Amino acid sequence: MKSLVVYSSQSGNTEKLAKAVYENLDGEKDIFPLAQAPEAGDYDLIGVGFWLQAGKPDPKSQEYLASLPEGAKVFLFATHGAAKGSAHASGAMEFAKSLLKNAEVAGAYSCQGEVNPKVLEKVKAKPEPPPWIGDAPAAAGHPDAKDLEELAEIVRAL
Repeated sequence: MKSLVVYSSQSGNTEKLAKAVYENLDGEKDIFPLAQAPEAGDYDLIGVGFWLQAGKPDPKSQEYLASLPEGAKVFLFATHGAAKGSAHASGAMEFAKSLLKNAEVAGAYSCQGEVNPKVLEKVKAKPEPPPWIGDAPAAAGHPDAKDLEELAEIVRAL
């Protein structure tokens, strides 16, 4: 199986997940930051990692997901400040899936990622802070070893 792992990461959180995905895939594989991603059509599995912005994948990841070929086999992974399994996180993953054109979603994983303190201060200052802001302190230190092992188990089962 030939696999491609592509990721968008601002703080390094999603990059950590991308490296774990890559390390746990069998067969021929490539890994690239989103800005350097090759044409995806030659791959049997495409892993796409993103961070959340306003409850959705970041804009560049949205564009990439929408550009994937029809029928592609895709594994989605993401980091976010919201609690794992929260409506905010699951809604973003569902939105990501909706961008795919008749793709086979082989699996998905998301976990908290530590939020940059400068971003936290900026978000807290908004008239209506987002719902995930209360979960953000618990994101410190994530993704951690447990998150990476959970992800590795899912990837090895693909």
